[in-house]
Amino acid sequence: MATIFTKIIKGEIPSYKIAEDDKYFAFLDINPLSKGHTLVIPKIETDNIFDLDDETYRGLFLFAKKIAKAIEKTIPCKKVGITVIGLEVPHAHIHLIPINGIYDIDFSKPKLKFTHDEFEAIASQIAKAL
Repeated sequence: MATIFTKIIKGEIPSYKIAEDDKYFAFLDINPLSKGHTLVIPKIETDNIFDLDDETYRGLFLFAKKIAKAIEKTIPCKKVGITVIGLEVPHAHIHLIPINGIYDIDFSKPKLKFTHDEFEAIASQIAKAL
């Protein structure tokens, strides 16, 4: 059965897409810890990030680096934090989270709420910075 991320890649579920190529996809997290919180995923459906073949693994992180640099250009923050948890969805993914302190990556914190238009604007800003 396809994961929610595979359905997003196929366009069966809408997303706030930032970028994609033939192997990777980046989109805004709809339950963000901060403005610009982005998920970066391989298009191949693999649960554990460490089960990806080496080429896909390296490519995923290089793709994420490009996205992180675009986030840094558009979202005021000290850094873009990175985390891989992998418990929420059985599809390997990287969280890129604009942060100003270590406690900004605390998934127990209340998630931010944005309107559709706000999400669209954030995704567009980041995409334009690529």
